[in-house]
Amino acid sequence: MTLLTVGLNHNTAPLAVRETAAFPPEQFDDALGDLLRLPHVEEGAILSTCNRTELYAVTDAPGDGTLRDWLCRQRGLSAHDMSGHFYVYRDRDTIRHTLRVASGLDSMILGEPQILGQMKDAYRSARAARGTGPLLTRLFEHSFAVAKQIRSQTDIGANPVSVAYAGVSLARQIFADLSETCAMLIGAGDTIDLTARYLAEIGVSRMVFANRSVERAQALATRYHGYAIALADVPAHLAEADMVIASTAAPGYIVHFSQLKAAVKRRRRKPMFVLDLAVPRDIDPAAGELEDIYLYSVDDLQGVIDDNLRSREQAASLADGMLDARIEEYIDWLDSRRATDTIKALRRQAEAERDEVLDKARRRLARGDDTDAVLAFVGRTLTNKLMHPPSATLRHARGAHQQELLTGARELFQLEEPEHDKDDDDIT
Repeated sequence: MTLLTVGLNHNTAPLAVRETAAFPPEQFDDALGDLLRLPHVEEGAILSTCNRTELYAVTDAPGDGTLRDWLCRQRGLSAHDMSGHFYVYRDRDTIRHTLRVASGLDSMILGEPQILGQMKDAYRSARAARGTGPLLTRLFEHSFAVAKQIRSQTDIGANPVSVAYAGVSLARQIFADLSETCAMLIGAGDTIDLTARYLAEIGVSRMVFANRSVERAQALATRYHGYAIALADVPAHLAEADMVIASTAAPGYIVHFSQLKAAVKRRRRKPMFVLDLAVPRDIDPAAGELEDIYLYSVDDLQGVIDDNLRSREQAASLADGMLDARIEEYIDWLDSRRATDTIKALRRQAEAERDEVLDKARRRLARGDDTDAVLAFVGRTLTNKLMHPPSATLRHARGAHQQELLTGARELFQLEEPEHDKDDDDIT
């Protein structure tokens, strides 16, 4: 059996390809069930996020084509077009990859913690579908333990590297006390959602969400105990905001110079922190010339992001070094499991041969054969049956392979170094 991973991620495929390969939630369970019905798949799981789609399997298939072809069929993709986007890992490489993914070492944002939760969800789904046997169960649970160790013993997640975090960090430098501040957040995408979460964590008392879709703004407002307005109502509410943070996909400015000038006047020169996280920009850069307006763009945050990223890269190097020992732990467990399975198979075979010989011996005794002769038959027959396969294997092996087998046999049966015997040719 082979541990196999087939997938694609942000390093191997552009967003347009990753979108088509991802499994929508409403199709996930059916797809997982179909994967587990493949003839050569003994265990299986699917990990599908915005940045990666991966299949994990325990399989006796000779190659990776079965899983690649299955994924392409499921998602309506051309196997030829997708061939350059896939990566394949087997056995030890699968173990290393799984541990790196769980620990955030293979993520677009190094050390991000969301992937661990996504892997746990994938594992729970596979277990519910009876897709995880002993090998994948141990692999996933081992990867979760390793991820916890790396996050607790390194600084891989100590310094967030998102623009949202960097922007909020900058705001904390502007305002001594955030408990009485009001923040206006323009947009409703992931960046604004993450920014709102950070603002809530540091105690911002009031948040106003503005978006072209008021329904999406209301969803954020409900989550963070704020209130929602339409994009057209932004100018009327600007003066209420101590900080304005914008991140939309609009092609032009959402907030203009004249609107901010009027807001500053109504605020009686009370400072306003304005952060434009959009590309192209949402806020007229000329507003930065106004007194009491502290305007920053994405470029202004790059220093904070780079410093934090460098810190994470150092931690990632340390974490990668820690993985080697944890990979060996899983391999040691796997080897011991395989050894146990082999020992059980040997015992079953020996017991079957014993029972066959004893059955023949009983028949001989029943027809009156001499007891000593029957016992001699039992001893001789059992010895030949048990010794013939290993003896034949040792005799037919050649060169270095034969020496390895001979050394292993002496260790296994605790034999002394052999001496040539004139009767050696009689051994069968």
